[in-house]
Amino acid sequence: MAGRYALALFDLAKDSNAIDQVAGDLNTFGTLIDESADLQLLVRSPVFSADEQTRALREILSHVGINGLAANFLKLVASKRRLFAVRGMIADYNKLVDAEKNVTRAQITVAEPLSDQHLADLKAALHDVTGGQTVALDVDVDPEILGGLIVRLGSRMVDGSLKTKLNTLRTRMKEVG
Repeated sequence: MAGRYALALFDLAKDSNAIDQVAGDLNTFGTLIDESADLQLLVRSPVFSADEQTRALREILSHVGINGLAANFLKLVASKRRLFAVRGMIADYNKLVDAEKNVTRAQITVAEPLSDQHLADLKAALHDVTGGQTVALDVDVDPEILGGLIVRLGSRMVDGSLKTKLNTLRTRMKEVG
């Protein structure tokens, strides 16, 4: 269901030359959901009627400056009682935007923040791996991996974290001893 809604919105945005504007507005709304427990409740709870959700959304969207196609889309989703699936719709829309722009997303997990030079080198290496596609990096910092990095690119994953290497070494030592 989320994919159908996202595709319909993408087609409308493409026809209106507003793909980036809609993506920005949807991502802003997604961030609002992440940051507000009350908004999460509004989005997920079946207790609220479609009218209540639509009225609340109207106020929220006008307050944060989301208007136009994205605002109309979100209000339509609320009126159809599909607001619970809006995160999936946003994710699917972003995938369509990436495909349109020939962008591949890579999720990178590191133990500590990377320097600008390291990020540029990583982008260049992934650019070569993807056959020349533009690569957008989503970097997460997780000190628990101790060092190294974990790269997820599409269905591929390379785990070069120190934690995984130490666990592998520990397992091998148990097998020998």
